[in-house]
Amino acid sequence: MIEIIRRATAQRAKVALFDFDGSLSLIRTGWMQVMVPMMVEALTEAQSGETEEELRQVVEGFVWRLTGQETIYQMIELAAQVKLRGAAALDPLAYKRRYLERLSDVIRDRVEGLRRGHYPPSQFLVPGSRALLEALRERGLRLYLASGTDEPFMKEEADLLDVTRYFDGGVYGALDDYQSFSKRIVIQRMLASSDVCGGELIGFGDGYVEIEEVKRVGGVAVGVATDEPECRVADQWKRRRLIGVGADYVIPNYLEWEALLNRILE
Repeated sequence: MIEIIRRATAQRAKVALFDFDGSLSLIRTGWMQVMVPMMVEALTEAQSGETEEELRQVVEGFVWRLTGQETIYQMIELAAQVKLRGAAALDPLAYKRRYLERLSDVIRDRVEGLRRGHYPPSQFLVPGSRALLEALRERGLRLYLASGTDEPFMKEEADLLDVTRYFDGGVYGALDDYQSFSKRIVIQRMLASSDVCGGELIGFGDGYVEIEEVKRVGGVAVGVATDEPECRVADQWKRRRLIGVGADYVIPNYLEWEALLNRILE
């Protein structure tokens, strides 16, 4: 199902930007169920008197707002929230390591299974992903992949899913020097280094950041409200937030890719 929020078009589109986790890859499905409890745990230790549910609402609010940026920004905000409650915070990198260790336990079997060929790549791709990527390439668009996940991890996972070959514009992830990478920087470089204007950009993503940045430059934004891992219907929590930050279209997967491209490109 394609939900039309605004009948936006990019008939002369030249480039497309994709988010990775939750927008193409399902390898890290469940990351939020790891991050949020870890952060609630850290805030609970501050003994502010707030209930667990109140803390969860605080955490979910800033995790969503920062989804799509590098993971370190969510950890920087966690440290700030701990300090706001009068407690001593760990270094954001320490919180990030704690989170990645817990997430690794969740996704280890998926990554190893893909490495060993026990799972087909299609098992961990949003339905319709490959057909959409091939269709965009056939139409002559240059594709870019950008993720807030650390670049070494996301590049390996993109290789394991056999999607790297579609992204002739490049594959970009979070760097140790986190201030040198962002989706805004990728878009700015994209527009500065070619004969592309913002109105010739299509963005696909399930997070706040990529939708906001694509709309900022005048592109068409497709909100991918994946209800992971099945991705058959729209996740209503994602849907509301994607619409709230400016998504022109909202979809649960890419199975109706042909109708979607007909609306955007023709």
